Amino acid sequence: MTFSAWNRKTHYWLAILCALPVLLVILTGLLLQVKKQVAWIQPPEKRGSGEAPRIDFATLLNACRTALPEQVRDWGDINRIDVRPKRGLIKVTTKNHWEIQLDAGTGQVLQVAYRRSDIIEALHDGSWFSDTVRYGVFLPSGILLLLLWVTGIYLFFLPIFVRRRKRQLSAKSRTEKTVRTLPAKLS
Repeated sequence: MTFSAWNRKTHYWLAILCALPVLLVILTGLLLQVKKQVAWIQPPEKRGSGEAPRIDFATLLNACRTALPEQVRDWGDINRIDVRPKRGLIKVTTKNHWEIQLDAGTGQVLQVAYRRSDIIEALHDGSWFSDTVRYGVFLPSGILLLLLWVTGIYLFFLPIFVRRRKRQLSAKSRTEKTVRTLPAKLS
């Protein structure tokens, strides 16, 4: 089997093996590209007062409990706190993907919205399924995608190189014919 035939066959089967995970990565990647522009994916950031946070953690937790009483009971229900001093904003994300935006100066609740970007990111890297799927399916699919890229680039440039080689051989052949047909005096 020639290298070219082996390359085509490899490209064909690798594409089949990684088609579904790569499709999921592409679709979720497209959604993540526009997460700041689409409120359905990630709530837009509000503006608070001041720059430096002036509220303490007890006030912050109480504001979250008031905003989402069924979702936030204690610190165990909170996934992360994101402080944006320039916007005067504190974003609290719960473990079940709700986002509470608080004014960093007053502790007032500015917005409560569901945040889908974290779920989309987990789907994007495969961790939503499990670490086994993440490293056993998505990582190999990424490696296969890299191989597909390499074999695809080869398949793209192969006809160009073949045509160039044929032109060079054709030009060389015409030159040799011309040299052979010249009279003996000229050579």
